[in-house]
This record gives sequence, structure tokens and C-alpha cells, in this order.
Amino acid sequence: MTKLPPPPSGLDPFRWLNHQPYLLLSLTSLFWAGNIVLARYVAGHVPPLTLSCVRWIGAFLMLLPFARAHLAKDWPVLRAHLPLMIALSATGFAFNNALSYWALQYTGALNALLIQSSGPLFVALWALLLFGVPLTWAQLGGIAISLAGVLTIILHGDFSTLAGIHFNLGDIMFAGAVLSFGLYSALMTRRPVMHQLSLISFTMGIGATLLLPLAAWENLRGVTLKLDLITMTTLVYVVVFASTLAYLFFNRGIVLIGPNRAAPFLHLVPVFGSIMAILLLGEEPRLFHLVGYALVLAGIVIASRKASVAG
Repeated sequence: MTKLPPPPSGLDPFRWLNHQPYLLLSLTSLFWAGNIVLARYVAGHVPPLTLSCVRWIGAFLMLLPFARAHLAKDWPVLRAHLPLMIALSATGFAFNNALSYWALQYTGALNALLIQSSGPLFVALWALLLFGVPLTWAQLGGIAISLAGVLTIILHGDFSTLAGIHFNLGDIMFAGAVLSFGLYSALMTRRPVMHQLSLISFTMGIGATLLLPLAAWENLRGVTLKLDLITMTTLVYVVVFASTLAYLFFNRGIVLIGPNRAAPFLHLVPVFGSIMAILLLGEEPRLFHLVGYALVLAGIVIASRKASVAG
């Protein structure tokens, strides 16, 4: 495990938050839940590949004024670990993001949330295959309990609903995005020691560069970005919350407690998604919501305990 970098001096007001991994990871899940809900809502209106590219360009430009000095200082380290930096950019930003937005053009939110619930298992699989980091029994049990809670919420407490769910090409694409993000999460533990703003801004910039040809191809096909209210609202949310803040928080959470203990927090995404449906869409709270929330929280507490560390 690499040595933890010092908290960013340029973000002194957030120094306390920078050392609260559970809060950071919970906020990450909240922002990503909103991202899935919003991405599904604008499917067919906002081009997915262009949205992905603009998302990372915008996030990179937001961070650049704060990261410029750190990038210059850490450039020798970045250059020495360029293959790893490109791998992080491709798996965590370019491939994962473009594929998930594209998939949501063809699949529904229910299927996407079901597939995303397998995210912690993919993180554990990559950590085991690449670095020999096994799950402890506590981590495995915690993931299983929180997964049961996720399914309870999504399936409204009726697990027989699983038999009636049909998967399509969009589901396969979304599974590929989750698999890619699991690899990113595992690789993050091998990041070189550098300022976190250097890491996040550099990988965002490379991710946007990798997406440029795909966005250009999409525009050449006549699928262009329309600068209306829906588009602008979407861009503001994904750039500020789902990208800049979420990835800063997620990366820091992994650095502080490791990928296997951080991964179960991904199960909070459908929890927050269901809460958004209750608050914003008028869905009625039901008993299965409370049971699901309790299971997810119990699983996260069990899996993220310090005593369960194996990686």
C-alpha cells in the first residue's frame, strides 16, 4: 500500500472532510445516484458520447486553477507512471463513462441499478486477480447483506420479479461499464504518491482526450448537442457534482480505507435513487424501502470495519 499523501493545502476549508472516508463515499454515491436518474431522464436528448467528453473537459477546467502548481511539481512522477495513469483514465473516465451513458439509451433504470449492484463484487474480483487481495469473511458477508438490501429496494420486496427481467444489449454495455470501474477502483490502490489534485485532474484530462474521437464521430453522424435548458442543467450537474466532487471524494475514500472496504458504499447509489424517487417523483414510502435501507447500512457497517481489512 502506498503512503497516504498529505491533505491538499489549497483546500483548507475542507481539511476535516478530507479525512472522513465514510462521509466522502456516501456523498459520492448520492451524486452518482443523481447522475443515473438524470442520464436516464435525458436519454435521447443529450448525445451520450459528447456528454461524456464535455463532462470531463468541464471538470478538468474546473480543477485546473487549483491543480496547476501541483501538476508541475508532480509531473516527473506522472511521466514515470504514464501507463498506469492512462489505464486509470481509460477505465475510470473514458470507457466506463461513455459506455454507461450509451447503455442508458437502450436500457431502463431498473436494469441499470440491478447491474450496478454487482459493482463491489467486480472491485473485489479485480483486486484478487491483479494483486492477490482477498475479501475477508466480514467484507464478503457485508457485501452480500447490502446486496440483499439493494435487491429488496429495487424489486419492491418481491424477489420473484427477477424471473421476469429481460436483459438486452444496453444491459451488456452497462455491465461492461461496471466491470471497467471495478478495474479502476482496484488500480487506484497502486497509484504513485502525489497530490490528489494532480491525479484527478491529469486522469480527467487524459480521459477527455480519449473521448474526443468518439464525440467527433457522434457529431459527424448528425447527433449534436442542443444548448437548451435541459442540456445546460445536465452539464452543470454532471460536471460539478457527478464528476469533479464525486471523483475527488471517491479517490480519497479509496486511499483512506482501500477498495474492498470502500466498494460496499456503491450500494448506496440505489438507496439514494429510491429516496430521490420518493422526494421528487412522489413515490410512496413502503415497508420494503425501510427493510432495504436497513440491510444496506448493516452490510456497509460490517464490510467497512477496520477489523475486516484485507486490502
